[in-house]
Amino acid sequence: MREIVIISGKGGTGKTSVMASFSYLGGKDLVLADCDVDAADLHMLMQPRIETTADYFGGLKARIDSDHCKNCGLCKDVCRFDSISVKEGIHGVDAMVCEGCGYCQRVCPAEAISMHPEHVGDVYISQSRVGSSMVHARLNAGADNSGKLVSQVKSEAKRIAMELDRKMVLIDGSPGIGCPVISSLTGADYVVLVTEPTQAGLHDLERIYELIKSFNIPCGCIVNKFDINIKITRRIKAFMHTKGIEFIAKIPYDEGFTEAMTEGLTILEYDQNGISTILRNSWERIKVLTQG
Repeated sequence: MREIVIISGKGGTGKTSVMASFSYLGGKDLVLADCDVDAADLHMLMQPRIETTADYFGGLKARIDSDHCKNCGLCKDVCRFDSISVKEGIHGVDAMVCEGCGYCQRVCPAEAISMHPEHVGDVYISQSRVGSSMVHARLNAGADNSGKLVSQVKSEAKRIAMELDRKMVLIDGSPGIGCPVISSLTGADYVVLVTEPTQAGLHDLERIYELIKSFNIPCGCIVNKFDINIKITRRIKAFMHTKGIEFIAKIPYDEGFTEAMTEGLTILEYDQNGISTILRNSWERIKVLTQG
């Protein structure tokens, strides 16, 4: 079983559109994992039918038992996050502000404070409209620990792939280089980078490559909207050449991508012209590059 991760150094490069196109081409032979949990959107194109839902619990949060609390104020004094307030003479915790350090629990003389895991999201196992199993998640607004949630999504996707004897898990990673991206890359066999020919796109491509290099994972790159700035496209290709990054394809700017997303379709279903051919050839190239 091979793990292929599709990521970008920044948002807006067309990563999810490329991911959805490959998902359409791979069909039921794939297991999909949407690890862009902070801003999940693959479901908009894959229209998954949810089969099971599991709670996801993040870090610990403090709770104060008002029946045992003596209102001494020690917890409020030591909380460096100002998560404890007093309303009508009763101490309480603002869960949105609490960082779960547990200091308040340690100093409470009445032992009225306890720490509890917080439900911060849900993990879904679904059947996508293209026939593949799909694992995705929803992280509650303002919730943290998205890196741990990515790990859970990946773990479920790998389990399903083994049970169904699927040869590839295709992962939609988060943009950037933060904790969710690191979790997406852990254990991956190949990385597909999707970038755009802007100064920010080039800069973030350089950053994400340094992260991939630290994992020693082979990678290739797709340059989307390459024709909006040919000069920077050349600089991107020169950078790829010096770093040994496989050049997979370059895709011209086409408003069809946006129009297809508006219709809830991949570009391959929406327009069978040149871009569809480029994406089909790219997918075949990736399969060759990732053969065990």
